[in-house]
Amino acid sequence: MIKYILKRLMYILLALFVIVTVTFFLMRLAPGSPFASERNFPPQIEEKLNETYGLNNPWYIQYKDYLIDTATFNFGESMKYKARSTNDMISESFPVSLTLGIQAMLLAVGFGVLIGVFSALYHNRFPDYLATSFAVLGISVPSFILAGLMQYFLAYKLGWFPISGWKGFVYSILPATAIAFTHMGFIAKLTRSSMLEQNNSDYVKMARAKGLGKWTVVFRHTLRNALLPVVTYLGPLTAGVVTGSFIVEQIFAIPGLGKHFVQSITNRDYTVIMGTTVFYSIILLFAVLIVDILYSVIDPRIKLKGAKK
Repeated sequence: MIKYILKRLMYILLALFVIVTVTFFLMRLAPGSPFASERNFPPQIEEKLNETYGLNNPWYIQYKDYLIDTATFNFGESMKYKARSTNDMISESFPVSLTLGIQAMLLAVGFGVLIGVFSALYHNRFPDYLATSFAVLGISVPSFILAGLMQYFLAYKLGWFPISGWKGFVYSILPATAIAFTHMGFIAKLTRSSMLEQNNSDYVKMARAKGLGKWTVVFRHTLRNALLPVVTYLGPLTAGVVTGSFIVEQIFAIPGLGKHFVQSITNRDYTVIMGTTVFYSIILLFAVLIVDILYSVIDPRIKLKGAKK
């Protein structure tokens, strides 16, 4: 286990190096500059700003400085917000996105697995058709479309929920549901397919032959093995919802990490763009590592190196 984790950590460092390098050069190759929108700046002030942020240095000097700063988790000062560092912006906004993401994950996994199990148990019957239609609808409707519809009908027209903001639990219900809905559909489809496959296996037939009830077979035998594809999906799901759905956070005016990422792109704020990208990548890579380790917990027959006993 320790040997495997150390090996994966080396791969994570290599992947982060590639991500940092690609992000850096994409930002430098993009036309314009962070101060291009400041039309009232005299050339002397713009030159001073470029010098302050090191934009006048040769690209290899900038690249070297950025690698060192990233290695020390110092993502630099924002180029658009005075006296604001990228680290401060992440530390302030990430807890909001984390709270929203955990709620969305609980909704997506809980209801997705439940719908998938329900659909598989009533295969090719009306409950299966209803659950499958719901899952396909969730996959087909983008989260920002659903967010806008819920905001208009449930918040504005009916007044059941606040339209926007972040002042308590009730403010998180609509955005968490909008983020979870698409993932819920994917998880329901994965669970259904895996459950149907497990239902035709010999050990399930044996359990039924012993007279075990339908739900007893599900919880004691089928569901554990059927969750492996869902666990695979949890890696990118965790990173995506925990760092915040960028557009959904904008729609509901939630002060999360997505807000800073979208604004940094609009403002061409290089340090914030690269800092949030690297932060997102770190969460994604470690989430995938945790998912791989969970494989051996859920199914002991699977070795961490990928072979079966």
